Amino acid sequence: MITLASDFGARYPAAMRGVIARMTTSRIIDITHDFPRQDVRTAAFWLKQLLVTFPPSVHCAVVDPGVGTDRAALVIRAGEHALVGPDNGLLLPAARALGDTIEPFKWAIEDPDSATFHGRDVFAPAAARIDTVGVSAIEELEPVSPVDSVVDYQFPEPTIDDGRASGEILIVDRFGNAVTNVSGETVPIAPGSSLRVNDQSVPFERSYAHCPRETSLVTVGSHGNLELAVNQGRGDEAFGVEPTTPVTIEWTA
Repeated sequence: MITLASDFGARYPAAMRGVIARMTTSRIIDITHDFPRQDVRTAAFWLKQLLVTFPPSVHCAVVDPGVGTDRAALVIRAGEHALVGPDNGLLLPAARALGDTIEPFKWAIEDPDSATFHGRDVFAPAAARIDTVGVSAIEELEPVSPVDSVVDYQFPEPTIDDGRASGEILIVDRFGNAVTNVSGETVPIAPGSSLRVNDQSVPFERSYAHCPRETSLVTVGSHGNLELAVNQGRGDEAFGVEPTTPVTIEWTA
C-alpha cells in the first residue's frame, strides 16, 4: 500500500498516481491533498494523527516550500512503515509515532524533469521503488544513503503549573476548532466544570453538543489535546486565536 498526502489540490496528485501506477500494482490511497499551502507545521500535525491508523505502508507526503533548492529528499524507515518526502521537518513527528526506532536515509535527486514538481519526479518514484523492494530493504536501493541528521520538527511543549497551563494553538481545523498543545490529561476536572482560557470563563465538556448552540467550550479532541471550540460555530473566532497564538488555561481541581 502507498499513501499520498500533499498541499497540491485536486489536479497535480493525478500525475503522482500515474507515475506510481506505471511502477507497481500496489494499492494507492489518497490521504488528503488539501493541507494548507506550504504549511509544514499543520501538515506534520495531521500526518502524525492520520498515518498511525494505517497498516504497514509506504507514505509519500509532500509539503515543500523549498522545492528546487538544495534541501534533501528524505526516506525514513519507522517500524514496518516508510515515509518519503522533503527533508524539512514534515515527516519526523509521524515517523516517531509509527516506530520506536526510526532510520533516516537520503534519496539522491538526479536530474528531475521539473525543478518545481518533485512530488511527481522524485518522491512518487521513490515511494514506488521502496514499495517494490520492501521497507526492510530500503538500503539496498542505489539512490539511498544513510544520514546522521535531518531537519526535525518538535511541536512546542506547554508549561504546566498548579492549576495552570501555558501553551499555544497548534492548528485550526476546517470547523474552526483551535487545537492547543496542552494534553487533555493535564486537566484533572470533570466534564461540566468551568475553566478559564485567556481570562474567558468557559465550560469544559465531553463534546460540542453538550453545550447550547453557539456556546464556547473547551473539550478534548480525538487527538487527545484540549481544543477551543463553539458548538456549531468557530472556536478560533470566538476565542480570537490562530496557529501560534499563546493560550493560558486555568482550572480549579
